[in-house]
Amino acid sequence: MSPIDALAEKLPTGRLLTDPDVVDSYARDRTFLEPGKALGVVLATTRDDVVATMRWASEHRVPVVPRGAGTGLAGGATATEGSVVLSLIRMNAIRELSPADEIAVVEPGVITADLDRAAREHGLMYAPDPSSYEISTIGGNLATNAGGLRCVKYGVTRDSALGLEVVLADGRVLNTGRRTVKGVTGYDLTGLFVGSEGTLGVITAATVRLRRAPLAPPATFAAEFGSLREAAAAVSAIIAAGCQPSLMELLDRATLEAIDDWRHIGLEPATRAMLIGQSDAADGQAVALRMQELCEANGATFVAVSSTPAEAEELIAVRRMAYQAKERLGACLVEDVCVPRSALPEMITAIEAAAARHDVKICTVAHAGDGNLHPVFIFEHGTAEPPAEVWAAADEVFTKALELGGTLTGEHGVGLLKRRWLDLEAGPVVSEVQRGIKAVFDPLGILNPGKAI
Repeated sequence: MSPIDALAEKLPTGRLLTDPDVVDSYARDRTFLEPGKALGVVLATTRDDVVATMRWASEHRVPVVPRGAGTGLAGGATATEGSVVLSLIRMNAIRELSPADEIAVVEPGVITADLDRAAREHGLMYAPDPSSYEISTIGGNLATNAGGLRCVKYGVTRDSALGLEVVLADGRVLNTGRRTVKGVTGYDLTGLFVGSEGTLGVITAATVRLRRAPLAPPATFAAEFGSLREAAAAVSAIIAAGCQPSLMELLDRATLEAIDDWRHIGLEPATRAMLIGQSDAADGQAVALRMQELCEANGATFVAVSSTPAEAEELIAVRRMAYQAKERLGACLVEDVCVPRSALPEMITAIEAAAARHDVKICTVAHAGDGNLHPVFIFEHGTAEPPAEVWAAADEVFTKALELGGTLTGEHGVGLLKRRWLDLEAGPVVSEVQRGIKAVFDPLGILNPGKAI
């Protein structure tokens, strides 16, 4: 009996897919990377399916690639040659939502926005909101420690993760963390698994913190600038003034042109950058007006503060359109360097210089309130991989981010795409320790091999 036939016997009927075309549809994420040929796809619906799959994989030493909705931008969910893809998208139950404790217990296939909507029925919210929140899953968010638009105030996914149920490489079930707000018993295994990109275990449930939803709709502003550097200076001024925005997003001219070409937003010829900010504080309207003043003091050519929730949603929608608009232009190499907030103007200048020096189209958006930039390198559709000039520009961007005290990835993860630069940031000691941790949890090296470290 072949190994894949042995797996089929361990799972309920219909859980294992082996048709090559169907398997290929589960083998890719949103990157240009060409996946390896997987042996099959397991459509897990329960923790027992995951346990059975991992026991089988350990017995036969077959690589397993855990997968959520496939919205990743770093190649973390790309199938490796001879692997089995373990899809968790059908594990989509909100097992518990406790308003009294302000927590929820969710399975990994729950869509991020669905959890937020469920929480808001009780006057609560789930704070992390990546731009893909309507299609990405909690499991994928946990795997990459996703951030999102509200992370400037509420933090990233790790800040909302209290405890996890994890299936280890050999099929054992590990429970980490707690249901309480505080707890320091033992090592922080929850924090270790969050952001590990499926290389240490498969998350099958998570206890997450919910927060009180704002009593009033947030106040939102949009400001237009004649240069990116002026927009970045306005961000620094807003943070320095203690405004505590709940959202602070920066879009460059190339991104705005892509959106305007698609959705006709009425982009003005002189606008080189747009800053969209929001305050959900009790005095949010007053804070938004203060942020407007600071934008004008730093060169904004136009600023508008929303007067209705509908207007606010229209402004935020512009930001959420950014990546889809860029996908229309060509294939995308998406990066997410993060630098100290004070270094944001210098980092933006370096990105513009790299684009000009190598004649590469780079569209940049940024979670500007926390220094996380997303320069997207555009190249021709159908190209097997980015041309040499794109890699050269990316090299400059990553090197500059590290020189400024930053990091290679703020929220997308290392995946496959960023491994070529990993040693520049990690260094030999960190790399050795990380490999040691990997060996403890996955001694056979079967969990998402070749990713993250």
